[in-house]
Amino acid sequence: MKDFNEAKKAYESVSVPEELNDRVQAGIRQGKRNRSRHVWSRSLGTAAACFAVLVGVLNLSPTVASAAADVPVLGGLFQVLTVRDYETEEGGIDYAVSVPGVESGSELAQQVNEEIQKRVDAHLAQAQADWAEYQDAFFATGGTEEEWGGRQMDVVIDYEIKSQSETTVSFVVDFAEGWVSAQQQRFCYNLDLADNRNITLQDLLGEDWVNICNNAVEAYIANSTDSEGFTFFFTPEEGGFTTVDADTAFYISESGAPVLVFPEYSIAAGAAGIVEIPVD
Repeated sequence: MKDFNEAKKAYESVSVPEELNDRVQAGIRQGKRNRSRHVWSRSLGTAAACFAVLVGVLNLSPTVASAAADVPVLGGLFQVLTVRDYETEEGGIDYAVSVPGVESGSELAQQVNEEIQKRVDAHLAQAQADWAEYQDAFFATGGTEEEWGGRQMDVVIDYEIKSQSETTVSFVVDFAEGWVSAQQQRFCYNLDLADNRNITLQDLLGEDWVNICNNAVEAYIANSTDSEGFTFFFTPEEGGFTTVDADTAFYISESGAPVLVFPEYSIAAGAAGIVEIPVD
């Protein structure tokens, strides 16, 4: 098999038919809307949602066109809010953005909010830079306005609350960019607002957490290999999985079990996307 870098290069060089790209981008937009509805229906339950219209211009982004919605307060300790929510098109970029914020008196909440905002700003700026670079390259290599047609980029920022209690919350924030190729990043936040700290895998699994996680990942990879030995996962020699560590991302499911999250290309081919492996 190819080594990690060769496999990644080969995957990225695959030409995607324009009609397939159109379907993918439509799917991204529809998926975002469907997932947002799922998040709100689960988080809000029977509680009433109160919307306040936000007006203003975002840094490096279109005008806010939607509203903020409060997730019910749990024990009065914190709230998770949608602090920025809009869908619009500008300069050939179709934005679908929903940004969370944690409202709490804790220092941890402030740090998390600042980190999310920095990632939002960076993602929007990078998407615009990528789109401008792609346009310049297209026309510099002989592309015409007619050939350019209605090409556009989809930029998605969205989040989902995975679990919550009176004092803790686990949620993920996704950053996606889709045009000729698709890229997605997922960041996980597992917060104990009572103790003002991040929840760790050791908190959930005990002292033997590394072995427990490694066994779960190795079993998952083994089960994903077909009868002919094919798998999307790289071997350790090709840059694939070796072990979890303190930086391994995860979220906490509703059952209280951790779900490990591996970025695109980190342990498997790009076709596998972001890999999520539950640790039961």
